[in-house]
Amino acid sequence: MAGLSCAYHLKTDDYLLVERSDEPGGLSRSVKHEGFVFDHTGHLLHLRNPYTLQLIPKLLGDNLALHQRNAAIYSSHTYTAYPFQANTYGLPARVIKECVRGFVDAQLSARPAPKSSRPESLRSWVLRSFGKGFAKHFFFPYNQKLWTVTPDVLTAEWVAPFVPRPSVEEIVAGALGTQGKQFGYNASFYYPKEGGIQALAFAFAKEIKNIRLNTEATGIDLARKEVRLSTGEVIRYEHLVSTLPLAKFLQIASPLPKEIAALRKTLRWSSVYNINLGIGRSNLSERHWIYFPEKKYRFYRVGFPMNFAKTMTPRGCSSMYVEIAYVPGHPPNDRDAMRQSIAGLRDSGLLTAKDKIVTTKILHIPTAYVIYDKNRTSASRRILSYLESEKVHSIGRFGAWKYSYMEEAILEGKSTAERIMSSVIA
Repeated sequence: MAGLSCAYHLKTDDYLLVERSDEPGGLSRSVKHEGFVFDHTGHLLHLRNPYTLQLIPKLLGDNLALHQRNAAIYSSHTYTAYPFQANTYGLPARVIKECVRGFVDAQLSARPAPKSSRPESLRSWVLRSFGKGFAKHFFFPYNQKLWTVTPDVLTAEWVAPFVPRPSVEEIVAGALGTQGKQFGYNASFYYPKEGGIQALAFAFAKEIKNIRLNTEATGIDLARKEVRLSTGEVIRYEHLVSTLPLAKFLQIASPLPKEIAALRKTLRWSSVYNINLGIGRSNLSERHWIYFPEKKYRFYRVGFPMNFAKTMTPRGCSSMYVEIAYVPGHPPNDRDAMRQSIAGLRDSGLLTAKDKIVTTKILHIPTAYVIYDKNRTSASRRILSYLESEKVHSIGRFGAWKYSYMEEAILEGKSTAERIMSSVIA
């Protein structure tokens, strides 16, 4: 989306957009499979910026719907509303007591963030912010499943936009009864009525003249300002915009200063194994997605595309995506992952023994989540600064090596195009 947005916002036709796949969209693609439409896990449009609130409806027209989030957490054999920290009512009394008492203790101690040149760890931040109970029953196990590393390894640099921090009153109210208040950046979202999330990529692509599909950048000569393509062509550039994963870009770029080449080896990420299921039963769940923090479930999240848009499934059916994170290069065994996932879905009550699985589609996301460890921020800043000095703009979730969402990618593409045009005019 960052690359498509950049091309869309360039006020010139003197560019070439190169896409490895046979369709535009990158990971924001949708796969049509036996009457179902599956995305590469959930890609939703959380729009708050005045510009994107005008741009996206302009691009998609009537093919856009607004949804109010219906998300839950499944733990202790109980479904509770998202976010966990504001909705513990219904959990076992022991769990609620541990969470509320731990939170109160953390607030009473009111420890400030540790003074250090290094970023605070996620473990430290969670204990300071929410206490031991919330850490034990949700934050620690869930984040370890998602990121594949412990809370000691993760920093808390990414949490501000993504982890809601309810007040004392709201956490207590959520322990005493259900509350209808929504929290978080994703309380509402937009999604295409037809075509899956890739409808947006196609809408951008309609407005872009110079797209080359089925073509991959195989080498980049930073000194000569040339890109070698899989077709054998060599393209000269004045400005180069890359949305490749930063580690991948550095792997095919040369010459690199020794420091930059060394920093590439410090970049870490997790991968996602995405099991998509078509189920021969309608109204399988009313929710949009559910988080699974407990270790006994192999997956960390399950989503329901048919609740994003009715056109995602044939009539009388439901669909779900099941997400399993893994260390890059070590994907789950297909048979084991499927068996464990089906068992977990039945254990949680999402599937019954009578449910017929009418189709399956496994999608791999080799680079899914950038791991925020102690090296990530300083390394990525130095790498990106160097690339900018070489007129290389590495942008988007993986190009800029960060945890972000689609609106941010679209706006980053726009701002990059504007910087390029201003430098060309100057």
